[in-house]
Amino acid sequence: MTAYHAEASDTEGKEVLTWEGFGKASRELAEQVVGDSFRPEVIVAVARGGLLLAGSLAYALGVKLADAMNVEFYTDVAETLPDPVLLAPLLDIDSIAGRRVLVVDDVADSGRTLQLVMDILLKHGAEVRTAALYTKPTSIYRVDYVWKDTDAWIVFPWSALPPVDGVR
Repeated sequence: MTAYHAEASDTEGKEVLTWEGFGKASRELAEQVVGDSFRPEVIVAVARGGLLLAGSLAYALGVKLADAMNVEFYTDVAETLPDPVLLAPLLDIDSIAGRRVLVVDDVADSGRTLQLVMDILLKHGAEVRTAALYTKPTSIYRVDYVWKDTDAWIVFPWSALPPVDGVR
């Protein structure tokens, strides 16, 4: 498997998630949510990393309301902005007041992105829990539902190839 990110081109010692593994992981996360008796009314993806997992969990949990919060933090491999920043378009925050919301991301690396999203949603009166495929020991945020903990670099199936640019 060739990875798109330069840091992931050599998969030895890396955590490699396949599409099949992603299907298993998302189902196991859904079982954790149900096993905890949490019934989300809305699923909010942290875009871009959480988009695929959020869609998978929405189907697995039978949740029809889904949205996203666009947050930029990582600008390149191991390079970040000083702080995570919300990007437009913005989530209609008023519509989630009083609702049970599941916030979904691919990985809680530093945890700062999830912390930003949680601060915003909790301030607006939502009952919020979080789910992620992976957490890292460096995370400042404790995720409610996690498939796996790792300190390895993660190669995701959706970023293992370069973007399609139309050039053959």
